[in-house]
Amino acid sequence: MDYKQMMRQICMQAKEAANSLMSLTPETKNKVLLSTADILLEEKESIIEANKIDLESGRGKNLSKAMLDRLELNEKRLKEMADALKQVAQLEDPVGEIFDVRVRPNGLQIGRMRVPIGVIGIIYEARPNVTIDAAALCLKSGNAVILRGGSEAINSNNKLAEIFSSGCKENNVHPYAVQLIPIPDRQMVSEMLQMDKFIDLIIPRGGKSLIEKVVSESLIPVIKHYDGNCFVYVDESADLKMATDIVINAKTQRPGVCNAMETLLVHKSVAKEFLPHCAEELRNRGVEIRACPIAKIFAPFAKDATEEDWSTEYLDLILAVKVIENFDEAVNFINRYGSHHTDAIVTRDYERAHQFLRKIDSACVLINCSTRFSDGGEFGLGAEIGISTDKLHARGPMALKELTTAKFIVLGSGQIRT
Repeated sequence: MDYKQMMRQICMQAKEAANSLMSLTPETKNKVLLSTADILLEEKESIIEANKIDLESGRGKNLSKAMLDRLELNEKRLKEMADALKQVAQLEDPVGEIFDVRVRPNGLQIGRMRVPIGVIGIIYEARPNVTIDAAALCLKSGNAVILRGGSEAINSNNKLAEIFSSGCKENNVHPYAVQLIPIPDRQMVSEMLQMDKFIDLIIPRGGKSLIEKVVSESLIPVIKHYDGNCFVYVDESADLKMATDIVINAKTQRPGVCNAMETLLVHKSVAKEFLPHCAEELRNRGVEIRACPIAKIFAPFAKDATEEDWSTEYLDLILAVKVIENFDEAVNFINRYGSHHTDAIVTRDYERAHQFLRKIDSACVLINCSTRFSDGGEFGLGAEIGISTDKLHARGPMALKELTTAKFIVLGSGQIRT
């Protein structure tokens, strides 16, 4: 099989679709999204059946509990996916927005217009919800998308992509607006990353090894979503009841996702009062604690933490815990060992909270709330492509505006340059 030729054909179709999508009205885009939401719920049984095949295969391959959790689709998750489509439909269309307009002394009006990026390639692993989220956001922002899901979710992804294409067909939108690469062979990823004449941006979602492979091979600009090694720091002035609630939620509400807490830092002055109860509550919820020597005094059942634990994204019910001397040490520790994804402080000290905002070099920095809120939907942005830990051109949750670029526009009345 000629993978290169197959990939080139998919890319040419996507380029053609991208040119068509540039002129779609917001009303047409929204009709596609709402039609897809309806079809998704109508076809829920067939989606779940396809997903069961993937889950059975995943268990046979000994996928981790976290991976199986990401892979699973059920009625609740399908309802959430349909709701996300409706939410994106309600969002203001960013395409065509004119901003930053100024008038020059010669009367020229110079501004910027938000426009689609063009063709976007999404490479992801065992998260079939990404198929719908990515397709919805790319369509709404006027981009054609090429999806390459992992082999673990091939049946689920094929079904979901088929459903989105049906939504496009119902509304006379270009048939190649959304394409799923039908072959899970990794060679297709390598071919995709060489198609810089057709694809404008690559967004990988998955483990560190996948992202490193994409970055090393790609001729196309890449928005990186590295590890979600998220920290919560319990400051000396924290409300300890609040801190316990936040820690438990951040770690246990859904441990297999990138915004779950992986490391807990506790100021030494509150460790004695805070850690015994909080650690016991975590243990009751099945969390394995890996602690520094001081933290082990207050959680004697914990395992010894290693240097590697401070920089590990577990995606599981495992938590590293360290007692910190002071605020500055906490900041330095997070900036050194964290992945610059999402970090939170629990404190009643207003000045300390704002120091944390300024000093933590992460995409999302939170005060007195769970790291689990680091999410496009929770931020009111609708569904998201992912959370970028890059600094250019997008950082944090990548939603509609982050899937556009801008061009300069100039409005004149006959001016010439002298």
